Amino acid sequence: MRLQRLALAMAGMGLLAASVVSAPATAATTDSKPWSDRTKQTNTTKAGTACLVSTAFPGAAGTVSEADVLAGRPAQGVQYDAFKFVGTRANATWYLAANAALTQFYYYGLLLQGGNLYRQTTYIYEDDRAPLATFKKVGGGWTTFKTIATSNLNTYNARHQFLYGLNSNGSLYRYSIVGAGIKSYGSFPGFKGFKAMTVISENAAYDTLLMTTTAGALWTVRIPTAASTKPILKRIRTGGWQNFESLVVENCGNRGGLLIVGVDNNTQTGTLYAMSKANGAATALTGYGPIHDVVFNGVDTVREASYYDQLVGE
Repeated sequence: MRLQRLALAMAGMGLLAASVVSAPATAATTDSKPWSDRTKQTNTTKAGTACLVSTAFPGAAGTVSEADVLAGRPAQGVQYDAFKFVGTRANATWYLAANAALTQFYYYGLLLQGGNLYRQTTYIYEDDRAPLATFKKVGGGWTTFKTIATSNLNTYNARHQFLYGLNSNGSLYRYSIVGAGIKSYGSFPGFKGFKAMTVISENAAYDTLLMTTTAGALWTVRIPTAASTKPILKRIRTGGWQNFESLVVENCGNRGGLLIVGVDNNTQTGTLYAMSKANGAATALTGYGPIHDVVFNGVDTVREASYYDQLVGE
């Protein structure tokens, strides 16, 4: 029952953004908590405390850590004990799902190891056992991809799953996820200077990515679901985002607001922002400053969310 409450708790919380500020962060040591502590938090406890971002950060050496980040000043985090994983260099969202009988819960997602794309399935338990990660190769040819992100639309009248890959050749590639495999769904040139990316909207007509450039600009990239259409880019900010290797977002409030966790791998720190529904330069941003009590020591940091929790940030 605790895991069922965890699944419910991850499916929506609230907050809205206002003006802009940016704050530097510095790494600090922290005491992590047993992973089983996470399953003990009730839906009432989580949902009653504003907005929450659940994150995972796999490392190059074969472990993964997780942390929950709570909105507020100061921005607070709770980090959980690392457990055995596999060495990775890029990862996409971890989706929480369960078997039909609701007796086994697990996360799944895609990752890059060397030039190969893998699907991970990580089983989680109510007792004191550490999560158990398993891996299956999806395909090769991914050596030149720098980062990946996935969308996952699951509504009663529309469904799609896409994998986005940012390539060092300057193009953004899209793949349709079909069952356990993927198939090419087009590519878009013009992304040479882009660095970090994550999905912020998933609907029947389009996905929207939030992306940074190496120069520090923050952009939205709306990609219509039709294969023949081109992305629509809108710049939100001209600078200040160059230090982040990862962006993690979560819905916040009922008007399309988001929380954003920006992670700097060099300092192993995170910074928390709130953002209004994306609208180019008119988008409102609030900086909540450094995230306390979390050391982001992975190769990247990704969102953990329910399989049914759709993003609505644009």
